[in-house]
Amino acid sequence: MKIKLDENIPSSLKDTLAAAGHDCDTAVDEGLAGKDDAVVWNIAKQDRRFLITQDLDFSDIRSFAPGSHPGILLIRLREPSRMQLVKRVCALFEQNQADQWAGCFVVVTDHKIRIKRPNPSK
Repeated sequence: MKIKLDENIPSSLKDTLAAAGHDCDTAVDEGLAGKDDAVVWNIAKQDRRFLITQDLDFSDIRSFAPGSHPGILLIRLREPSRMQLVKRVCALFEQNQADQWAGCFVVVTDHKIRIKRPNPSK
């Protein structure tokens, strides 16, 4: 799976996800830190990368309808420390078939995963 980590996701996840077989890059490595969300989003879409973020600007499912993009994982933890973020993302990728989330809008909390899949009739 091709993944982009937004600047609010620990860059240390890049190596962990790469070791699990994912092609992962980060907004920070690409010099996108501090850039407008639209810039990061357009590059992620252009590169066909699944975006992992905590940014609520990506939370409107009407603007980011499943199937209209490579996929978004929005992480909403109660206490999103770097350690908790890494732990939760690692658990997600170990315990779920995240490679099947392409084109999906996924919201993850401390205890839940909500996956909105593309409408197959479109």
